[in-house]
Formats: sequence, C-alpha cells, structure tokens
Amino acid sequence: MKIAYIAAGAAGMYCGTCIHDNTLAAALQRKGHDVALIPTYTPIRTDETDVSIHHVFYGGINVYLEQKLALFRHTPWIIDELFNSPALLKWLSRFSTSTSAKDLGALTISVLQGEEGRQKKELAKLIKWLKTSYQPDIVQLTNSMFVGFAREMKRALGVPVLCALQGEDIFLESLVEPYKSEAPKLLRERAVDVDGFIAPCQYYADFMRSYLDVPIDRIHVVRLGLNLQEHGENHNSLSELPFVVGYLARICPEKGLHLLVDAFYQLTERVGSDKIRLKVAGYLGKGDQPYFEEITKQIDAWGLTDAFEYWGEVDREQKIQFLNSLHVLSVPTTYKEPKGLFVLEALANGVPVVQPRHGSFPELIEATGGGILVDAESPDAVAQGIFELMNNPNKRATLARQGKDAVHQAFSDDVMAEETLAVYRKYVKGDT
Repeated sequence: MKIAYIAAGAAGMYCGTCIHDNTLAAALQRKGHDVALIPTYTPIRTDETDVSIHHVFYGGINVYLEQKLALFRHTPWIIDELFNSPALLKWLSRFSTSTSAKDLGALTISVLQGEEGRQKKELAKLIKWLKTSYQPDIVQLTNSMFVGFAREMKRALGVPVLCALQGEDIFLESLVEPYKSEAPKLLRERAVDVDGFIAPCQYYADFMRSYLDVPIDRIHVVRLGLNLQEHGENHNSLSELPFVVGYLARICPEKGLHLLVDAFYQLTERVGSDKIRLKVAGYLGKGDQPYFEEITKQIDAWGLTDAFEYWGEVDREQKIQFLNSLHVLSVPTTYKEPKGLFVLEALANGVPVVQPRHGSFPELIEATGGGILVDAESPDAVAQGIFELMNNPNKRATLARQGKDAVHQAFSDDVMAEETLAVYRKYVKGDT
C-alpha cells in the first residue's frame, strides 16, 4: 500500500504528535508498505530516526507571507521554493516564539478553507506532487486542522482521505472571536469531505463525533503505540528515599506543572523536604518562560531549591534515563488530554503514574493497570495520590509491573501499525 501521511512540523521542538506520526510511519514501512511522511510548515523533529521526506510543503514562511500579502499568493512556485528550504526553516525555528493561538485566528480559517483560502497555491503544489510524483493509494492527514485539503485531494487523486484526531479542539477553543465561532463551523462543513477519522481513545472519538457532527461509525479508535526499543531494558533499582516525583511534558499552564508543584510542596510539609524530590523535563517555549519563572521563584521561596531539578528538553536517550530516575510520574493536565503519550513512556519503563480522572487517562489506566486516578485540578488530590504510592511500596511495585507488561504487550508501534492498517484496508477496498 502506498500511504501519503501529511504531518505538521512544530517549529523545532520535540512534539508528541510529530513523534507519534514518525513512529507510526516507520512501523508501517517496516511492514513493507510505501509511506511518504510529508512535513508541512517546518521539518518535523523526533527523538527517533526521522523517516520523513526532505521536502517541506506549506512552508511556514510562504504560508505567513501569503496570509499577510496578496503579492505572495501569485509569485512563481520557483520563488516560493527559496523559502521552503528545510535548512532555512530549521534555522528560523531557532528564533520562533511560542505564539499564542489567539493570534492565529485568521490563518486558521484560511487553512481550513483549503482551495478557497489564501494558501490555495500551497495546496495545489502538494496535490501536484502527490499526483505526479507519488500516486498514493490513501492519504492520511495528521489532524483535523487539515480537513480543508480533503475536497481537492479526493477530486484530483481519486483516493480515500482519512484524518487523525489529536487534540486540535483545544487549540480552536483558545481562538478569539470571531474566529472561535467560525472555525468549528468551517471544520464541520469540511469534515464531510473526509472519508474516515482515527482517534487515539474512545473518549476523544465520542467527543469529536459531536464536535465535528459526523457519524460515530466514521471514527475509528487506534490506541497510541511506542517504539519500545530500549524502553524498560535497564530500570534502575532506586532506594526508597529520597522519593522522586517526575513530570515529563511541555512546560505550560495547561499541562498542570503548577498543580504538581503545589502538591510537591504539600508533600514536603508532610514528610520532610529531605525525603522527596521533584524532577521536571520538557520543552519550554519563550512564551511560557514567565510561567516557569514564577514556579521556580515559588520553589525558591519555599526553600526547596535543592529538592527541585529541571532537565530541560530531553532526547530519547535522556528521556529514558530521566524516567529511570523516578519513583512515580504525574502530569496533572488542566484540560482533557486526548493522548497522554508520556503515560505510556513512563509505564514502559516501570514507572507508575498519578493522573487526573479525565480525558484519555481513565482508559489508559484501565487498560494498563499502571497507575491511579485523582480528582482533576486539585493539588490536594495529586499530593494524596503520590503519598499513597510513596507510603505503599508493594502497591507501587504492582502498578509498575502491571503497567510495564501491558504497554510492552499491547501498546507497541507494531500493534499500532496493524490496527491502523486494518482501518486503511476498509477504505482502500471500498468497504466503509
């Protein structure tokens, strides 16, 4: 099967969606399928071997210029290619800031409009390459922000177009008016052009059925999977004290680091600051630096500087090392997380989790048996959950073993690829 997989670069940061897309594409390739992982906006960045093609479509510079200046909507394609150099896009990504979604309303609407938007020239380039150079059997879009591509792709290529669902409603709901109201309407209008959708969990399938106003039988659940190489191979034998709590996610308010820090402070008051540590790892964008600075100032004010450790953004080797230094992981998101890849990464290394009772987390905990659920947006509940595992090493060991076994058996990239192929075959064969 020839699969065109349209991915989205994340301006140079390690992105869970990029990692997932690359892992899935690599697993499909190992199974003998021809997969073109096609980056858009910027090159993708992954902590595994990058299997994407070297050409970037919908290059971020061209997309921006076409949005702002009518002249660039009509420039020759050969001129546009000067701005599409992966090296240039990577270089400019070094200077990018964490742009608020509130500033991106007009651009969001335009991309959703597809062939009717200001970036229609970019869509034409992508379709021409697919039609003349690749000729896929099926097209996979990375998220519903790209549903505007589907109408013209189906008309030009005559193949099914599927779309993954990866949390884009969170972005759309952060837009300012009138874009906040316009975007979901346009999304629903364009969703009819997509043959089927793939959600990472049942919660998100049910939610997006209503959000997109599509029949539930057009949304298929394929659980996330990991490339498990090196995960869980060398779990360290940690001493009971100090007890190490970890956080592995982007540093931002919606991921809930402030809640975990409050819970950590409660635990130091309860057991003593010499008996517990907090380790944090994850990408920190410029826009979120004031948030993180406030957190570190509070930690300093509590006199807990020596009990706190920030690892920064970590690559694959560092991530596994980081996880193997923890007793428990908690990322208490304030929003209903549809994915939670960090949960699987922790469990793959035998680290149990304490997570809020919302989004994908109840399904992940039920499927793996690798953690406990607590009330959402409650530092008290997070602290109590961590204390329970700190105070009960036998329970902690049981959760760690159950979680690790479950992830290595049912959440591998191979399992994810097989389940994805089962969905693809329904549409390639015309059996919908």
